[in-house]
Amino acid sequence: MRTLSFRVTGLVQHVWFRGWTHMAAQDLGLSGWVRNLPDGSVAGQAQGPQSGDCDSLLERFVELLHQGPPSARVARVEAEYFDLPERFEGFTVRR
Repeated sequence: MRTLSFRVTGLVQHVWFRGWTHMAAQDLGLSGWVRNLPDGSVAGQAQGPQSGDCDSLLERFVELLHQGPPSARVARVEAEYFDLPERFEGFTVRR
């Protein structure tokens, strides 16, 4: 399963970034997870639906991550694609 691994730096914690990411992923029909990291960044993984154009949905998601919610100040988005044998169920916010 084509999977996006992402890490977002800048002012991305305590600004509802994880909740916003969860909503953006659900709007696009993506599954995966997002969590805060101790260094102040936000990271996660996302997968597109099995049917449809998965790559374009993941690319759109990366574009959205560059914007973030209104109170965030995104400095950088690192995105890497890889194949993962398992499929995520839904999109979750991890602690």
